Amino acid sequence: MMQNTVVLDKHALQGPAPDAQTSIKEGVVLCMNKPLSWTSADVVRKVRFALQRRWRLKKIKVGHAGTLDPLATGLLIICIGKATQLANFFQAQDKEYIADILFGATTPSYDLEHPVDRTYPWEHINEKILEDALHRFLGEQQQVPPVYSAKVIDGIRAYELARQGNAPKMKEHTICIHALETISFTPPRLTLKINCSKGTYIRSLARDLGAALESGAHLTALHRSKSGPYTAEDAMSVEDFEEFFKNEIKNTTV
Repeated sequence: MMQNTVVLDKHALQGPAPDAQTSIKEGVVLCMNKPLSWTSADVVRKVRFALQRRWRLKKIKVGHAGTLDPLATGLLIICIGKATQLANFFQAQDKEYIADILFGATTPSYDLEHPVDRTYPWEHINEKILEDALHRFLGEQQQVPPVYSAKVIDGIRAYELARQGNAPKMKEHTICIHALETISFTPPRLTLKINCSKGTYIRSLARDLGAALESGAHLTALHRSKSGPYTAEDAMSVEDFEEFFKNEIKNTTV
């Protein structure tokens, strides 16, 4: 972390909004709650547009530190100005997710973006079988990302190739799952807390868990609850952000 970088979450909303000169030169990190159906890029655009209006600047560096799928919610770290140099630092940190998984069916995207393509028996899955399977997923391992993902293949996003009917062969990469905790299990539905390394695809975990249980599975909901030291519980909503930065607009040169 750069020494003077400002971190804004919902607890900072009582103070004055930072000015352009400080924000751009020293950097600001926003802890945002991404709404359902929004892309991470949608949030970035919303933040950039609000700041351009607030500060009357045409160009402001804004980026996110780790994509969330449109059907996922939760913590999205947004970096502004000099803080964009910290994006890789934040991406490298461990993450925590809350995932809702449905056994007995798969989809091409491993979530609800696509309809079910195949059904499987799930009635044989009980708590003991589930916990035994979860234990086998702990630690360092190889994981294959979803075809419908933002992975770049020869300069093109994998999901773009897949939507064109040219689904690429996805390569394994190394991840580490530090902890798996069953929050609730009412067959065929499981709610799971996952603590994992960067690069872990929870959709792939759902797919692999279904296969390990001699069934199928896909995500029905996903929430990023933590990224490094920051939490979704402390993050601000898009509405909070807009309200915070809509106040008096001043001409500023940087």
